[in-house]
Amino acid sequence: MDTVRNIILYAPAVLLSIVLHEFMHGYVADKLGDPTPRRAGRLTLNPLNHIDPIGTIILPAFLLIVTRGQVVFGWAKPVPINPMNTLNPKRTMGLTAIAGPLTNFGLAVVCTIFLKIISFAGSLHIIGWILKPIAIMFIGGLVINVVLFVFNFIPIPPLDGGRVLVWLLPDEQARAVAKIEPYGMFIIFALLALNPGNVLNKTIFGVLSIFQWFI
Repeated sequence: MDTVRNIILYAPAVLLSIVLHEFMHGYVADKLGDPTPRRAGRLTLNPLNHIDPIGTIILPAFLLIVTRGQVVFGWAKPVPINPMNTLNPKRTMGLTAIAGPLTNFGLAVVCTIFLKIISFAGSLHIIGWILKPIAIMFIGGLVINVVLFVFNFIPIPPLDGGRVLVWLLPDEQARAVAKIEPYGMFIIFALLALNPGNVLNKTIFGVLSIFQWFI
């Protein structure tokens, strides 16, 4: 019963977090002069335009069931972007890339603020039976957004962190890092499987602990 409840309460947070992440990629690209996301119909918050059947539905639902809500992760269809349509393609790619993770960080902050308010209201014994499911929903939002923020900032293309790194590096080094992109996902999956030093988990829990301290 708890698992079914968690799926129902976490699903909106997961969907909103993933959709807003991709939407902001397209929004920033559009503002910088690239019409590609708009022409592809991706400058919308309609989740149907962003859903990837596996990454947005099947995988998150599977993780919610198997881990009983302890681990949640997913993705949406990548927003098509062509930085060559803009005056400074390298800068456009960097700013577009960083927009997604920063959106997740902002959503994590919003979830934390609401959880703080709920915690205060709960201490006053205000309608606890209503506050509990709302709190669970915001906890799910906090966790998924911290995971998306940390994971997407891994500095390996094609993840957002890799593209931000290409933006920040001098041209020669940037080209060298950009060449990794065709093999990037294989490297990322290998790192996730090996998990050297448990770095990813420690980073996620470290960031979460900061938000939890505030709450």
